[in-house]
Amino acid sequence: MIFSILVSMTDTMKKIRLTSLLSLPLVLLVGCSSGEHGDLDDYMAQVRAKPAGVIEPIPIFKTYQVFRYNAASMRSPFEVPIKIREIAHLSMSSDVKPDVKRAKELLESFNLEAISMVGTLEQGGTVWALVDDGSGSVHQVLRGNYLGKNHGQIVEIQHDSVSVLEIISNGPDSWIERPRTLTLKEES
Repeated sequence: MIFSILVSMTDTMKKIRLTSLLSLPLVLLVGCSSGEHGDLDDYMAQVRAKPAGVIEPIPIFKTYQVFRYNAASMRSPFEVPIKIREIAHLSMSSDVKPDVKRAKELLESFNLEAISMVGTLEQGGTVWALVDDGSGSVHQVLRGNYLGKNHGQIVEIQHDSVSVLEIISNGPDSWIERPRTLTLKEES
């Protein structure tokens, strides 16, 4: 019997503990709800009293204006202009035309603007020019060799320059000669 009283007392104690644990957060919450937050209530009332703002509409974007590049046939600003003295030597004869039956040389697959002179070699009175094809390969050329895509033939090799005579189209079935000069590339 004493045991049953002790067991029932233990159950009652457990219930009291559980009730006190569950009521503790409620008591703490009630303690925090005092009326000391009047300034916060006043601020919220002021914000609610202000008129609502107006959202500006999404801006209308201007339509894209297409730019047409019409200077494709003009000289590129990145090419070296033809010197006036070279223009004076242009040959307007009608008998000038490239030899299409001639086998193409290796340097004719590169643009003349990409090719640069890097030096010369001389042995027994023969002068070779050393030219860089723009991809890092250096080639030996002699007078009479061809280079560039416009049927350019080497007409003179000096220690600081290579003179090339190109044959370019001047309309349908019309060709003109255009002199070009490759100067020795300076070391940097």
